Amino acid sequence: MYYKKIGSTDINASVVALGTWSMGGDSNWGPAEDENSIRVIHTAIDMGINYFDTAPAYGFGHSEQVLKKALEGHRDKVYVATKCGLRCDETDETTYLHNQRDGITNRRNLSPASMRFELERSLQNLGTDYVDMYITHYQTMPGYEPSIEVTMTALESFRKEGLIRGIGASNITREQILEYTKYGTLDLVQNKYSMLDRDTQKEIVALCAEKKMAFQTFSPMERGILAGKIGLDTEISNRARQNNKWYERENRVKVLGMLDKMKPLCGKYSCDISSIVVAWTLAQNGSINLLCGSRKIEQIQANALGGGFVMDKEDIAAIDGYLSEVLA
Repeated sequence: MYYKKIGSTDINASVVALGTWSMGGDSNWGPAEDENSIRVIHTAIDMGINYFDTAPAYGFGHSEQVLKKALEGHRDKVYVATKCGLRCDETDETTYLHNQRDGITNRRNLSPASMRFELERSLQNLGTDYVDMYITHYQTMPGYEPSIEVTMTALESFRKEGLIRGIGASNITREQILEYTKYGTLDLVQNKYSMLDRDTQKEIVALCAEKKMAFQTFSPMERGILAGKIGLDTEISNRARQNNKWYERENRVKVLGMLDKMKPLCGKYSCDISSIVVAWTLAQNGSINLLCGSRKIEQIQANALGGGFVMDKEDIAAIDGYLSEVLA
């Protein structure tokens, strides 16, 4: 496993991180068995992964609680990231309505008071007195308070108090990144990025490299379809995949055809398709690290393997050619 420093911090994180969204057990991914989730987390540690990402919105706090159980005895050896700003218990109707699911209304709130409340609750859920990376989950919408200046000032105060070590922002635009950096030090940007969806992030990836921030991709496997385990006739039952355009039959045919062309590389690098996808994605820019969600031990093993080798340039070029046919 390779490791990279995150932004201005001294966090030396594995280039492959484990995301715990699916471990929350809500309707996005369907029920999750906690003991299995804990086994996956322990396997990740065994594979050299030392960075774990969660959020209060994942199972309405349950993902954080599962991570607490899994990291007992390991906390001083790993880095933990959680998030703020997406409240499932927000009663202030003047805040932005993000969505409604599972009978819960989610609202965005990045005010200092709300973030402090969320941070204290997350620390309790996680069983720790600090988090290594604190990430604004979704950004304030135009016409709503507070400003990025107010949010970032509060985050920097949390850092000075020793409650957080690094500051990140997710689901964010280039302009918002530049606004954050006016009022403090942004260490990590977390946006969706994959071999099937990278053009929208080219400017942001370049900006992160320029400003020495980490660009952490989420959904690099496009919610599983790039892992090579989904067939043309696989039934898609959970919401997270039903909302992904690459699971539509016409697009699925194209993706599966591309993966078939990539299979000879599995023999060359002694791995499976998802490892190849991880290695290819990491090769796109030195600022990139990957946040991979895994519900099975074999999934996290394969993802972790991809963070341990560098692909030859001719193989990267070959995959680029296969991709151009899919994206044409």
